Amino acid sequence: MAGHSHWAQIKRKKAAQDAKRGRLFTKIAREIIVAARLGGGDPEGNPRLRAAIAAAKAANMPKENIERAIRKGLGLEEGVAYEEITFEGYGPGGVAVLIESVTDNRRRTVSELRHIFSKCGGNLAEPGAVSWIFEKKGLIVIPRDHLSEDQVLEIALEAGAEDVRTYEGEFEIITEPESFEEVKAAVERNGLSPSSSQVTLVPKTMVKLEDEKTVQQMLRLMEMLEEHDDVQKVYANFDIPEELMEKTSGAS
Repeated sequence: MAGHSHWAQIKRKKAAQDAKRGRLFTKIAREIIVAARLGGGDPEGNPRLRAAIAAAKAANMPKENIERAIRKGLGLEEGVAYEEITFEGYGPGGVAVLIESVTDNRRRTVSELRHIFSKCGGNLAEPGAVSWIFEKKGLIVIPRDHLSEDQVLEIALEAGAEDVRTYEGEFEIITEPESFEEVKAAVERNGLSPSSSQVTLVPKTMVKLEDEKTVQQMLRLMEMLEEHDDVQKVYANFDIPEELMEKTSGAS
């Protein structure tokens, strides 16, 4: 997952730019609206809303924006009616792509996503085509800094983590969703500061891409999908050698 991990690093670097453009705020607001509508406006009793508010605060989203989105979700303030739709597709080289979206116009979103896939050498697929490749896991990312692999392994596995993956600049701690909070608390208690932590979808198998043109198409597909206003999250199972990722992304 070296290349895939590097893409995650690129995304984190881009987050600040997205916030400046307002795109990140829009996506987070939609997530808050849907979370409040489905589970109520109390974050203590609504884990999804709690996570969305935490993401909003991490992005420095104004408090009034957060509160307005909650009110819209509860129907206390007029707003657009959003629905959640999951799309599945194949990227260049047969990469599995799973997209979580929140939209107020299903037909428009389908048409635009189909166009993006076509433009980047992929295609939308039927429901169920690739979702089986992904499983829900807790993912805690720790910057490598001066930490040793043994240190992180000992802390993570003792706390109940499932696996620890080591990359050039970071460690990824994988947990079962049920033990995510416990492992995260243990990590922080031991003085480690995660750069990100979330329950997410992790691919069971990876597709290795080694052709430069295919890699460029895949990275372009990921970028175009993640920049689409209706797209909340994109998951993919590509594996690109680190040197080829850096060469083609130009974002190292």
